[in-house]
Amino acid sequence: MLKDRRFLILCALIAGAALIRFLPHPPNFVPIAAMALFGGAFFKDKRMAYLIPVSAMLLSDIFLGFHSTMIFVYLSFAAIVGIGFMLRNRVSFLSVIGASLGASTLFYLVTNFGSWLGNPMYPQSLEGLAASYVAGIPFFHYTLAGDLFFCGVMFGTWALVARSIPGLTMKPVEL
Repeated sequence: MLKDRRFLILCALIAGAALIRFLPHPPNFVPIAAMALFGGAFFKDKRMAYLIPVSAMLLSDIFLGFHSTMIFVYLSFAAIVGIGFMLRNRVSFLSVIGASLGASTLFYLVTNFGSWLGNPMYPQSLEGLAASYVAGIPFFHYTLAGDLFFCGVMFGTWALVARSIPGLTMKPVEL
């Protein structure tokens, strides 16, 4: 019974994060990386660690819309779940900050690479690749701030819930 409650609380936190994407926000100040890190850190079953956050992201994207480089967003999202796996049993203030910064950087590198690859505006050369990364710089600080903020909210909320409900822990959750 407790495992079911833990699973539902984790799913509710991820669903809540996905819903936040519908609120007005600065560019890239969204809980995408937080959802992925959180899922990777707390779902013991690796399939669920991918399935729950990716499903929440996909459902919200159905309403928000898709674009030509979405594959790169989802590839980076999946890789960030993998970073979340490294947090398992090691969740701390500093480890979450480090994972969040790594997730932000990974997202920036992968999605701007995708923009270079799929956008005819950028020449398919090192100069074009550099131009795509330079074009992403004005958005990167929003990504960093959003990832740090939403990781703090999600991981902090779970820590508070785990302290207040007997039997819940900061360990990954099984079904």
